[in-house]
Amino acid sequence: MLQSTQPQGELAIRTIAMPADTNPSGHIFGGWVVSQMDLAGGLISRKFTNQNVVTVAIEAMEFVAPIYVGDFVCCYADMIKTGRTSIHLNIQTWALTPPNEQRRLVTHGIFVYVAVDKLFKPTAIDVNDGQSKK
Repeated sequence: MLQSTQPQGELAIRTIAMPADTNPSGHIFGGWVVSQMDLAGGLISRKFTNQNVVTVAIEAMEFVAPIYVGDFVCCYADMIKTGRTSIHLNIQTWALTPPNEQRRLVTHGIFVYVAVDKLFKPTAIDVNDGQSKK
């Protein structure tokens, strides 16, 4: 398990968990959380590559704690590795429960995105200057 007391990376998404997002036990559905993480990763990977990206894999995922209705859900993304066409991000989800909003890590995973051209073919990236290679 990841041992962290502070989020790692850039805040990409902050939203609120709603009743429609629950599973039958009343906690927030894991699939909803994964979709928020994927949105966050897409935003950050596009920022690093300055081009369209698609999700190709989730290499690792761990659910640490439940999320409750009314929690603020914050997804942080941190670039950990790049390839010729791919970018690997560590994405952490933290929850803040009102009214004191004490932060707790609820899930984390490694998401992989690939830069694509207009025909959705993989294309080379250069994350050093944020510009794609043509």
